[in-house]
Amino acid sequence: MCGIVGLFLKDKSLEPKLGDMLTDMLITMTDRGPDSAGIAIYGGESEGKAKLTIQSDTPETAFHKLDNDLRDVIKGKVKMNVKDTHAVLEINADQMGAARTFLSENRPDLRLMSRGESLEIFKEVGLPKKVAERFDVRKMSGSHGIGHTRMATESAVTTMGAHPFNTGDDQCLVHNGSLSNHNSLRRKLRRLGVHIETENDTEVGAAYLTWKMQTGSTLGEALQSSLDDLDGFFTFLVGTKDGFGVVRDPIACKPAVMAETDQYVAFGSEYRALVNLPGIEDARVWEPEPATVYFWSHNAAPTTQEKAA
Repeated sequence: MCGIVGLFLKDKSLEPKLGDMLTDMLITMTDRGPDSAGIAIYGGESEGKAKLTIQSDTPETAFHKLDNDLRDVIKGKVKMNVKDTHAVLEINADQMGAARTFLSENRPDLRLMSRGESLEIFKEVGLPKKVAERFDVRKMSGSHGIGHTRMATESAVTTMGAHPFNTGDDQCLVHNGSLSNHNSLRRKLRRLGVHIETENDTEVGAAYLTWKMQTGSTLGEALQSSLDDLDGFFTFLVGTKDGFGVVRDPIACKPAVMAETDQYVAFGSEYRALVNLPGIEDARVWEPEPATVYFWSHNAAPTTQEKAA
């Protein structure tokens, strides 16, 4: 049992409050998963820039002069913002590959949490309230975000086992449920060259969706394919650069509820995650249908990869 939440803002005036609202939503789900917690925030995008979020158990030494070392290698501007055990590195977008190569070859002790133009992921072992406080999530602004509080079932309670999982640029996933064929699918994806870091079943689900989109599927098509290719019970909440998508397995035994107003679209494992949102009393509230793909985008014309099936 885990708790997942998501918030897609239509009203730009709410963007400075995104972190605060998501934090409150996630804290209400604490009893669904007290092992670890994480939040993905989409915001703060700068044209021509990209961001890498990294983590270390020894940030005082691991992040010391890291920006200078990286700057010397890529010969470009590097801005580093340290938040507790995480650091966000902002670089020129065309230097993303060189930066990742430097980190993997010279700093294998650092763990990559996320990559993309607007995505930042912060996650650690602990209760949602404590994790949010460590990273000052309440002060974060953005256009949309997703969060997760975990009760471990398929892998150990570690930082890397916490959700969300990022397996592609500006893509991430949180999951409530259990995939029964994740071991065989992990082996298949690794043979195809897909990098999977952990033994967590959710990372396999995230990697599967990324692989499908890399091979030509839209997000909607990838989510639709997951209904045939993934065995088990699951509710997926997927973030992209411009929005998020939702799908539940055909049996839909894992709880989920959604609400929509003129200001936002919200998702929660239970309705109580939504009760403090502004205007919730006037929202259209519903339970997502089984085996049905939902997607919302800030693009008037979503990109080919973003379109739902």
